[in-house]
Amino acid sequence: MQNFGWFILAAVCEIAGCYSAWMWLRLGRSAWWLAPGMMCLMIFAIALTRVDAAFAGRAFAAYGGIYIAGSLAWMAAVERTSPRISDYAGAGICIAGAAIVLYGARWSA
Repeated sequence: MQNFGWFILAAVCEIAGCYSAWMWLRLGRSAWWLAPGMMCLMIFAIALTRVDAAFAGRAFAAYGGIYIAGSLAWMAAVERTSPRISDYAGAGICIAGAAIVLYGARWSA
């Protein structure tokens, strides 16, 4: 369960950091938005190292599913755009895949 918390923190920070660049380049906002964005990306990287996984690649692969779901939540909360039913279905499949990647060895033991 602790892994899930680290994944959530990582997703929020990564999406916020990348969105700051989006605001600058695509929405015409000030380049000063990049400063908090870079801080968010540093926190993202640190949070991802806290995941209990034997290998970085496995932690990163499992994080991908959380990132996809988090991106859709960001789209709904920040960009005020409703995800489609297919978005929810895809995110659910990705989260299931992330759980298999991260916990699969424990289930087969």
